[in-house]
Amino acid sequence: MTDTIAATEELKKALAAEEGARRWVRRLAVGVGAVVVVGAGLAWASLHRPPPPARFTTAQVAVGDVLENVQATGTVQPLLEVNVGAQVNGRVTHVYVDYNSVVKKGDVLAEIDPLIYGTQVSAQQANLLASRAQLEQAKATAASSKAQREIARMTADRTAKLFAQNLASAADLDTAKGNLEASSATYDAAMATIASQQAALGAQNAQLRQSNANLGYTKIYSPVDGVVVTRGIDPGATVQSSFQVAVLFVIAQDLRKMRILADVDEADVGKIADGMGTDCVVDAFPGEIFRGTISQVRYSPNNVSGVVTYSAVVDVDNPDEKLRPGMTTTITVHTHEAHGVPRVPNAALRYRPTPPMGPDGKPILQAPEPALPKGQSRVWVLTSDKLGDEKDEMRIVSVGITDGIFTEVTDPSLAVGSRVVTDETDADDKKKKRMF
Repeated sequence: MTDTIAATEELKKALAAEEGARRWVRRLAVGVGAVVVVGAGLAWASLHRPPPPARFTTAQVAVGDVLENVQATGTVQPLLEVNVGAQVNGRVTHVYVDYNSVVKKGDVLAEIDPLIYGTQVSAQQANLLASRAQLEQAKATAASSKAQREIARMTADRTAKLFAQNLASAADLDTAKGNLEASSATYDAAMATIASQQAALGAQNAQLRQSNANLGYTKIYSPVDGVVVTRGIDPGATVQSSFQVAVLFVIAQDLRKMRILADVDEADVGKIADGMGTDCVVDAFPGEIFRGTISQVRYSPNNVSGVVTYSAVVDVDNPDEKLRPGMTTTITVHTHEAHGVPRVPNAALRYRPTPPMGPDGKPILQAPEPALPKGQSRVWVLTSDKLGDEKDEMRIVSVGITDGIFTEVTDPSLAVGSRVVTDETDADDKKKKRMF
């Protein structure tokens, strides 16, 4: 019995030892499997790892079109706009037109009460008749004085002859001469009265014409063919004419032809000239382009808060009358065009290499680059050395027009396909290092 128990204990110990060995084998297998999986993952990641980012962001010199444009904003105006006012005072009795009314030259737009001015005409006509009567009376007086002067002259001649024959006394001769002088003076006075009455008659005629003109001014006529765009008067209102005439109506002559007064920046005014074509757009008709032509670039500057602009007058056809006075428009002037030419992005012309860092972790100050003459610019071309390392090489090249995104390259030394640097991919990292 004792032997049986001992054998049983030995068997249990053997089984326990065998189970422990199996447990360690399983653990070892799991560990080896994990190592294999991790190694395989690292190998796969190494094989499929993306290449390290390039130090430089580049663009190729390519062939394309460069269209140089100048943009400006302006206001739509009628080609001819006439302000119509009143030349006399009074109460408005009739207004015959309204906004958007089509009028012809000579049409009556409004009428001022003509009663006062009609009365003035009647009074001037009466004064004119009175002046004419006074003139006739003066003429009759002058004729009578002339006859009396002739009688006095004959009497004086006869008396002088009788006095020579001692048949008349000296007193008679003196009396005859005195009568002649008196009649001559009376005649001269009568002629002066005629001249005065004629002058008065001329003045009365002038006053009558003025009164008739004022009476005519009570009707306000359209001076041109066109459309009424503004009406500033209503029946019953009183018009007070003064040195500064109040605008009662504004008439646009022809809305099928408009003009745009655009403010061109002083930096762009040298690029535009008379006769250049323009594209005009307004917010009211998005996507629709109105064609125009620059008719004038004015020399007078506009200075608003230190910003200097120059007015360009653009004539625009408006056959459908879509453009309306006062609309804000943007014009685009095609100043120069280059088709099928080498071009580079403007970012390549703006790029400047990041300065090297000094021992203190701060960028080393570089000498400022000298200014280049007009038509030249700096670009950094990407090249490779014998070891395959990329580096940027600065070149000064000749450039032409730009459209704000691309610039024409006119220098044959910069061949099509060359890679030019536009930015540095690690520039942000360098900036971060500078901050810390």
